[in-house]
Amino acid sequence: MKNKKKIARLRRKKGIRKDIFGTSEKPRLTVFRSAKHIYAQAIDDETGKTLVSLSTLTSEVKKEITYGGNIKAAEVTGKILTKKLQEKGIKKIVFDRNGYLFHGRVKALADQIKLS
Repeated sequence: MKNKKKIARLRRKKGIRKDIFGTSEKPRLTVFRSAKHIYAQAIDDETGKTLVSLSTLTSEVKKEITYGGNIKAAEVTGKILTKKLQEKGIKKIVFDRNGYLFHGRVKALADQIKLS
């Protein structure tokens, strides 16, 4: 066991994915975070297609942030992602925290989506 935190996250992810399933009306919004960036995408699991994706690396988000690995960047990403989801006509989502604890950047992204 090289990296205990990663192994624990992957174990949590496996358990979460058993229960969470996205459709075209209610897609699964999955989050991935690295040390410097945060990524989010809405996935239709029935067809296996990504409907909307956004990260702190995209030009829309980069304009508004200076660093992609903090809570402010996650909040901005959440706001812009909500606008993109509304443009596609998506009103409800299933939030997949991808094994990460619901805290910090993951929580900030989810809260911004809930507010909008």
